Amino acid sequence: MEKKKALLVINPCAGVDRKRVSSADIINRLSPADFEFSVETTKCQGDATTIVKEKGKDCDLVLCCGGDGTLNETINGVLALDKRVPVGYIPSGSTNDLASTLGIPVGVGPATEMILNGNVNGYDVGLFQGRYFNYIASFGVASDLAYTTPQKWKNLFGHQAYVFYGVGIRFLPMVFGFKPTYMKIEYDGGVVEDKFYFGAISNTTSVAGVFKYDDIKLNDGYFELLLVRGLKRNIDALGILNKVIRKDYSGDNIIFTRTKHVKITCEDKVAWTLDGEFGGEHGDVEIEVIHNAYDIYSDNEKLFLDNNK
Repeated sequence: MEKKKALLVINPCAGVDRKRVSSADIINRLSPADFEFSVETTKCQGDATTIVKEKGKDCDLVLCCGGDGTLNETINGVLALDKRVPVGYIPSGSTNDLASTLGIPVGVGPATEMILNGNVNGYDVGLFQGRYFNYIASFGVASDLAYTTPQKWKNLFGHQAYVFYGVGIRFLPMVFGFKPTYMKIEYDGGVVEDKFYFGAISNTTSVAGVFKYDDIKLNDGYFELLLVRGLKRNIDALGILNKVIRKDYSGDNIIFTRTKHVKITCEDKVAWTLDGEFGGEHGDVEIEVIHNAYDIYSDNEKLFLDNNK
């Protein structure tokens, strides 16, 4: 009987040094599944997408070992394939927001055990200007901290690097020097025009371990839209941040809703972050939710609708 084929994509730079894992360890732990493995290591940004497009055509499983950015690239490759191939994720990044949401444990042992258990869920993704993102597209104050925090800090301190570098060094200067952008934002059931300080469309229970969302379903066809607008002074952003952390979305300055589509009209180009990586500078933008886009080995069944299977 011919063995099934699995492609393992590893980002060797992801995560804290002491948590780095080897391909041999992953393959050894997945040996009961009896796959024939091919292993590819990323060398630069965009590699994972290219690798999956080229090497994943004949595979029955695609495995990703890295952080949220590596998974983003992997999924962009998977969704370009002609067939639906399930994804196994072995998180080894600094924050691993999506792994936390999906109930995928950090550590090669627990993560591979979940894959061996065979529990697969369909997952919604966002489509941003022709590129897919897994769990968040954002712009505005502090949205670039995930990719501007030096890699060596991430490797040394893990998630705490964002706290030390982002909050301790960059956040306050960033807030006081920030210039909001005038936008027209259209979403399901609403249109708003104002100067915006921050915006995010997401499908996650956690953003950078700071924002926590309740009552999230990961395969309901909707993403959560969070907007911060119309502040009189930049320093007021600190109070808004505190409210969002407390899950208080009251007041005229905060919009929080669920939507399948977002259209943004903006004369100026704005920098975007997609799954913690730089997503380019864009003026007009359209974002839509792709329902049940791919299958991923995961837990946290309470976050998926029963009709997912």
